[in-house]
Amino acid sequence: MKVEFAPLNIPLARRLQTAAVLHWLLSFLLFAQVCLGIIVFLIIYNYWFLYLPYLTWLYFDWQTPEQGGRRSEWVRNWAIWRYFKDYFPIHLIKTWDLDPSHNYIFGFHPHGVLVVGAFGNFCTNYSAFKELFPGFTSYLHVLPYWFRCPLFREYLMSSGPVSVSKKSVSHVLSKEGGGNISVIVLGGAEESLDAHPGKFTLFIRQRKGFVKIALTHGAYLVPVFSFGENELFKQVSNPEGSWLRNVQEKLQKIMGFALPLFHARGIFQYNFGLIPYRKPIHTVVGRPIPVRQTLNPTSEQIEELHQTYMEELRKLFEEHKGKYGIPENETLIFR
Repeated sequence: MKVEFAPLNIPLARRLQTAAVLHWLLSFLLFAQVCLGIIVFLIIYNYWFLYLPYLTWLYFDWQTPEQGGRRSEWVRNWAIWRYFKDYFPIHLIKTWDLDPSHNYIFGFHPHGVLVVGAFGNFCTNYSAFKELFPGFTSYLHVLPYWFRCPLFREYLMSSGPVSVSKKSVSHVLSKEGGGNISVIVLGGAEESLDAHPGKFTLFIRQRKGFVKIALTHGAYLVPVFSFGENELFKQVSNPEGSWLRNVQEKLQKIMGFALPLFHARGIFQYNFGLIPYRKPIHTVVGRPIPVRQTLNPTSEQIEELHQTYMEELRKLFEEHKGKYGIPENETLIFR
């Protein structure tokens, strides 16, 4: 295989974009482990005057990711996020006006390998979110695992993510007067194992908890589809029933998150590496589904609203797929 190297005369802006994406990628792949290693090092070598105050504070701060988090506008305004957005680039498209007197749940699809579109649009101040949805605050819900990593949790929360636990979602949707948006990647870790280019498999049929909590709080449901999300990485072939898929699914059940074996391009060559491909991401926000508050919804009410949500999601995909190069014969596969 012939290796295709990056040209030497790449503009500075593109170099900065690649550096920004590398920073983001390493933050999630290595920084959590590094932070944990720092704490272990301090404990082993008995730097008690450093780790004891932090661990004491951590004990009292443990619930913060379930109570709206602790975002920092300073961090969200870092210039690195502008280069991160422009690398792909990432676009946010609104199709319907939202009433800021309500709270909403954005169901984000697909998960992709690393949920790039969700982070770029809802965890930085360089997307068009504030212009398109004035008066709203978005909260991206992620796996609770990330908030159990000392030090790293502080960095993660500074960009705005909060836990995806039921308690955390309820906290966001309980705001009096509305104006909050819970962004939930509904396919979860399981869906990431099917994040192959050209595939549109969504794990949604058994995901009904978000519907129940929407009914409980009277939060409107909004389907969101991120075109291009599955095009950023390639994965080692892992069809259902293969030994690799079986191992991945077993590890997911044990650890709570999936381990897709992905690859894309490198820093100085385009054939192999972990840097995502430069593929545009168009995150399209669909029509809101009105939800009447029902404190104790029945299974029939949950099923009916869940079916309505899937129909609206399919409509959103069908209406916009042609704009983003998806063949007419391609359709969503719900699992």
